[in-house]
Amino acid sequence: MLVLSRKKNESIVINNDITIVVVEIRGDKVRLGVEAPREVPVHRREVYDAIQRSQQADDASAAPQDGI
Repeated sequence: MLVLSRKKNESIVINNDITIVVVEIRGDKVRLGVEAPREVPVHRREVYDAIQRSQQADDASAAPQDGI
């Protein structure tokens, strides 16, 4: 894992087309802005995990059943 220090309004660039900007720092919370192409999905981790669980459940229910 790469760990960087950034101040308000500073940013990092990922793969030439994704920019993460520190929008605000308030106590122990940091607000980040993400600029990415529309075709690149960007989710909070808990949302991403829920999507993955849902897709796995869909895949499991669509799989052919043995003996049928």
